Amino acid sequence: MDIGKEVNKLYTYKNLELLAGQVVEGFISGLHKSPFHGFSSEFAEHKIYNAGESTRHIDWKIFAKTDRLYTKQYEEETNLRCHLIIDNSSSMHYPEVGRMSLSNLNKIGFSVIASAALMNLFKRQRDAVGLSVFSDEYEYYAPEKGSERHHKMLLSYLEGVLDTAAKHKTTRPYTYLHQIAEKIHRRSMIFLFTDMFQTETNQKELFDALRHLKYNKHEVVLFHVMDKEKELYFNFDDAPKRFVDVETGEYIDLYAKNMRVSYEEKIREYFRQIALQCAQYKIKYVEADTARDINKILLTYLLEKQKFSR
Repeated sequence: MDIGKEVNKLYTYKNLELLAGQVVEGFISGLHKSPFHGFSSEFAEHKIYNAGESTRHIDWKIFAKTDRLYTKQYEEETNLRCHLIIDNSSSMHYPEVGRMSLSNLNKIGFSVIASAALMNLFKRQRDAVGLSVFSDEYEYYAPEKGSERHHKMLLSYLEGVLDTAAKHKTTRPYTYLHQIAEKIHRRSMIFLFTDMFQTETNQKELFDALRHLKYNKHEVVLFHVMDKEKELYFNFDDAPKRFVDVETGEYIDLYAKNMRVSYEEKIREYFRQIALQCAQYKIKYVEADTARDINKILLTYLLEKQKFSR
């Protein structure tokens, strides 16, 4: 089977839920072959089904393969509350891509698919999920719920985010992160997807807003989404190029090779300062490369949930 074609077909039909399920099944399969087997996102092991037990947790896939009935033994019924926050500013829609696939994602595509995959795990673990989306306005808010209807509503909204161009949308993170923090009252795990390229440049104000998210003993994970090849290594060809700020429209003409070394030094220092401040405020900081790190998002959730549940 050509996975690339299958993924493209899924996008054609906008079936984000199926794609998220595909990502999660691949991730779980990898967990069973890795040292992280104990963090299996759905269940610890199977046991033989006994007559008279509920049929709710029978694993029908195992039955199809073995012709024997097994049920899934769940490790925990924690019902945690999780809130996803997505930066939907113009810079998150970089780079421009045609039809997206798992091997061809911009930052918003990565964030949406990773969020949908997380929602799939939340659903399996019976964790309630809420969603906030912001750019130059607070675009969307949904409180934490665990119902199937709520789950489908969030997926539908996320599909719409993929379909909508975000032209000249600036980033005002600390304005809206404060508002989001005010809405989340009960202790939750909070996952923020952002490229940390914001129009509001006051770093103290930004981290004050992130600290606000820590209020009420929330656990905060900052997924720093980036296209490492372009945004960290400045890996462009040697032809002269015009680099345009997609949020403000400002531009500069230059040869990338003339700026590569000094650019990488400055951007690495900027990223290092972000990581240091996150550590200072006990915010989990995770670099997320759009080219390869969706599984890192899911593993981070499982690891952080282990600590959160203690």
